Amino acid sequence: DNWTYSRTFKTPFDDRKWQKVNLVFEGVDTVAQILINNITLGRTDNMFNRYSFDITSVIKEVNFVEVRFLSAVSYAAEQSRCHKAYSIPPACPPPVQKGECHANFIRKEQCSFSWDWGPSFPTQGIWKDVRIEAYNHYHLIYFSLTSFFEKSAQQWSLEIESIFDVVSSKPIAGLVTVNIPKLQTQQTFSVKLQPGEGSIVLLVNINKSSTVEAWWPNGHGKQTGYNMTTTFIMEAGYQIEKSSKAYFRTVELVQEPIPGSPGLSFYFRINGRPIFIKGSNWIPADSFQDRVTYDTHKCIVACFSPLFHKTCINFLFVFDRLWLLLKSAADANMNALRVWGGGVYEQDEFYDICDEIGIMIWQDFMFACALYPTDQYYLESVRAEVSHQVRRLKSHPSIILWSGNNENEAAIASNWFSIPYADREVYIKDYVMLYVKNIREIVLTEDKSRPFIASSPTNGLESVKEGWLSQNPYDTHYGDTHFYDYSNDCWNWTVYPKTRFASEYGFQSWPSFSTIEKVSSTEDWSYTSNFSLHRQHHENGNDQMLQQIGHHFKLPQSTDPIKKFKDMIYLTQVMQAQCIKTETEFYRFSQSEIIKGEGHTMGALYWQLNDIWQAPSWASLEYGGKWKLLHYFAQNFFAPLLPVAYEDKGVLYIYGVSDLHVDHKLTLRVVVHTWSSLEPVCTLAKEGVTVKAQSAVPIYKESIDDLLERCRNCTRKSCVITFCLVGEGGLQSPTNHHFLSSLKDAVGLEKSHFSASVSQQDDIYIFVLQTTAIAPFVSLDVGSIKGRFSDNGFLMTEQKKVVEFYPWEPTGVEELEKSLTLTSLVDVV
Repeated sequence: DNWTYSRTFKTPFDDRKWQKVNLVFEGVDTVAQILINNITLGRTDNMFNRYSFDITSVIKEVNFVEVRFLSAVSYAAEQSRCHKAYSIPPACPPPVQKGECHANFIRKEQCSFSWDWGPSFPTQGIWKDVRIEAYNHYHLIYFSLTSFFEKSAQQWSLEIESIFDVVSSKPIAGLVTVNIPKLQTQQTFSVKLQPGEGSIVLLVNINKSSTVEAWWPNGHGKQTGYNMTTTFIMEAGYQIEKSSKAYFRTVELVQEPIPGSPGLSFYFRINGRPIFIKGSNWIPADSFQDRVTYDTHKCIVACFSPLFHKTCINFLFVFDRLWLLLKSAADANMNALRVWGGGVYEQDEFYDICDEIGIMIWQDFMFACALYPTDQYYLESVRAEVSHQVRRLKSHPSIILWSGNNENEAAIASNWFSIPYADREVYIKDYVMLYVKNIREIVLTEDKSRPFIASSPTNGLESVKEGWLSQNPYDTHYGDTHFYDYSNDCWNWTVYPKTRFASEYGFQSWPSFSTIEKVSSTEDWSYTSNFSLHRQHHENGNDQMLQQIGHHFKLPQSTDPIKKFKDMIYLTQVMQAQCIKTETEFYRFSQSEIIKGEGHTMGALYWQLNDIWQAPSWASLEYGGKWKLLHYFAQNFFAPLLPVAYEDKGVLYIYGVSDLHVDHKLTLRVVVHTWSSLEPVCTLAKEGVTVKAQSAVPIYKESIDDLLERCRNCTRKSCVITFCLVGEGGLQSPTNHHFLSSLKDAVGLEKSHFSASVSQQDDIYIFVLQTTAIAPFVSLDVGSIKGRFSDNGFLMTEQKKVVEFYPWEPTGVEELEKSLTLTSLVDVV
């Protein structure tokens, strides 16, 4: 349908007193005609652009404003029909996605026409603020600052760019003063603003006698920002005072030869220090962006209300979906997220939070899994979009990379769309025209402070050398890779690419029953129901999960259909967590070695962090923010200090992986249990183990046969290994585990009798668990009570374990006890 938004408004000022009056839309979704008092001001056709219409001559005391929308679905179809010279695939998404066609013909959130993890809800409406601006003489449109470090002079500087609209017909002169009190830095500049729209760039050198604290990613230091005031005092008109935060950090994407390996490295140096990138991929948090709230006003009210006492800080999260999701990423030891190119350029608050908590952002431009038109009209719209977004976002230290698109280099290289070889050149030309000659050109002009790559996955400089389209963008010797494999056994680390940088990889699981329950009814609660098929948008997704589970676990056989469904959900989450743990640990232990020319992996971003609705997907955070078992596992497999085990030809290897900035002498504890007893069969403590700073080094090696013999009563099927690193001053890694056989073959596993007591301590809750037997994958679930545990999905090898629960809304001991479900692998029958 086409919809029209309209309203009458009174002008809240005397319009005759202002030289210029604009009607400004921060975001229109997507195709619309804008009218005021029945006069057409213009049209919009790009959800990611900002539109400003001059209404000086048409505004009255009382006005009628209209936004006449055209259906995005019919517009996209019409644009595709009009593009007669050659087709631009894909025409439609796969049928399993139940989506709309020709998303690539409209500058709109691509996944709103459906994706393999989300619904087709092609929204239309005013999705961002709309306002009237009235001004005389001059007006500040954009204001940005980027930091640079001059190595030779050992000095930080700030480049401040201000873009103005000057109304007067003559230039306006004046003074600009920049003041950063904490850094004893104040500079005044004489400036002249030319009529029309233009920019002034000021370079502020930071006082050398001040110590500048740089901005560091989560886990590597503080996220220091400095309050800065910029004051514009012009001859004519008013004074503008702009308050902002200045951050200091440098970023380099290092692509250089590696001894003993063909190809080039691909890693990020932040403030001169190589950083292993740990994190995930971000998709839109909702199909309807206005639901993605970040509301600080409400939480202040909550905090000062006596009712909530000490839970105020947690209660704050109820309202803030953005804060909750991003804080959950940081709490799982992530330091980066990739804002994926099929969604939206996120709202300002998203990047503000990332600046605050140290989450680095790999920022895609919004093009994904498709080829795109390059006619003049389309390119002009894209140029305006890119220019607006870079100006809006470039002040954020969290953004470390601009990336042109998602998988479009690979789409051409691997010929996803079955393009005849003779026609390839047209599409290659279009590709270079869009991402290189337009997007890249604007990015390099607007922002010299961070790197740009044309696509992901890409071979980086090698792709550039091959004319921006490499023969194989998945080459492990260059750039980044995306890797998915649902048929091979995910516990087998040898199937994973020993790549320079893993920017996408993953496995699906189902969200918790409490999440599904909200959008379903009893007849839906089976793995093969219409509902379960309808919500699965990935071809054969439900079967692939079953197949992967079947490698290592027994499938549920319960005669109670609801128990069987809940058991299936639990097993999909266990499988997903264990799969991504294995793959991520492989990437982490590959960072310091080259084997057969491959290695030096310096990034692991699994697909995907969050969900757009309640459905099976690759996410580790469910719709609503609940942590899946994978997210709890991520907290451990991304820990700053971690021992990692793998087997090769019957030999057990343990690596010490560290993101810490100094070497540590530690003790490695290796404990072997039989499945049938909480008493360990043997314990080994290897002291004086050196785990090197920011690297992965082998610290232990033993053949499995020797180990089983050493621990007399052991066979592969009857025993399990756990291990951890312990140092001085409380330094300790999480306890990791290594299975010697599939758990479906485990001998001696007994059904444990659990008990749990819950008590309150300040604003957190303490769960004390007791077990009578070893229990793998112990899951605590409190239904729809919002909050998270300190640990979950763990292997319980001791009689007692204490787990904390951090609530995101007010709750109580009784409510938690009533809602608690405890499940371990042995409960699945």
